[in-house]
Amino acid sequence: MAAQKKPLLKIQFTDLWRSFDPVDNYIYQLLSTVYQLELSTEPDVLIYGRHGQQYLQYNCLRIFYTGENVRPDFSACDYALTFDYLQHPRHFRWPLYVHYINYYNAWQQLQTPLTRAEATAIWQQKTKFCCMVVSNPACEKRIDFFHQLSAVKQVDSGGRYLNNVGGPVADKMAFVKDYKFVIAFENSAYPGYTTEKIVEPMMVHSIPVYWGNELVHNDFNPASFIWLNKTTNMEAVIQQMLEIDRNPELGINLLMQPVLNNNAYFEGAKAENVLPFLVDAIESRHQIALVANNPYKRKLHRFKKLYAFKKRKLQQTTTYKMWQKQFSK
Repeated sequence: MAAQKKPLLKIQFTDLWRSFDPVDNYIYQLLSTVYQLELSTEPDVLIYGRHGQQYLQYNCLRIFYTGENVRPDFSACDYALTFDYLQHPRHFRWPLYVHYINYYNAWQQLQTPLTRAEATAIWQQKTKFCCMVVSNPACEKRIDFFHQLSAVKQVDSGGRYLNNVGGPVADKMAFVKDYKFVIAFENSAYPGYTTEKIVEPMMVHSIPVYWGNELVHNDFNPASFIWLNKTTNMEAVIQQMLEIDRNPELGINLLMQPVLNNNAYFEGAKAENVLPFLVDAIESRHQIALVANNPYKRKLHRFKKLYAFKKRKLQQTTTYKMWQKQFSK
């Protein structure tokens, strides 16, 4: 019997990150298992991100996607894929760390705890103390922690920012695997916002020193990493690191901990659960009222963008920064 022919779907991607490949990406690969895809300037479906406004030129079904700390605006998109714990029928939680686990095909590894013998052998190979690979200088808390820890013990910085190893490293994973600890601070903090920063050290059995998502314990076992959160401070975290560094058994026990919490959000992020959401969204395009054709939502979206622009300008002023610093104490 001949294989059933896949339905044709005209698709386009826009306003995503600079190196984004419209064919070699995870969403395209997922959809190609169901549809015969054709990149088109007059698409049935648009997948767009936050890096531009080209999406406004398309009058088709719009699906917003981002791994960054940005909320979806349903006055501009029909559906959204983000990290957020957003209770909305057209939203799917798909945090950025999931894509890295998929890319490295690391689901099974992260779901299989190390034996004591395995953890001991790995810990003995960790010849260096702590590192950081950062190119974005925006997170003051991360930089403060780097300097405080560096005052106590050498911290190697392999990124473009604060580099002290002779230049940016070519292979991040190969670089961090020799270290016991990796500074894994997010660029910013928001509930649910978890990127690759916590999973990359885990995939090479280094211990992440994490700050960012206050709900990170929903996805990751807090016993498997060091967590700077509301109940701890930098000094306490540094002392914990030094104690583990002095006592190999503490490090070995930490490596043996299960990494992931297999909750509903974690399970939902797997490909077999993302694909039905995407297909349902795409197949709804003939039944729902598209936001691109709604004049009220177009006006609302323009107002929101103008408000956001004015707010950013205000936040860049010296007076605002002084006020924010004063009231954050």
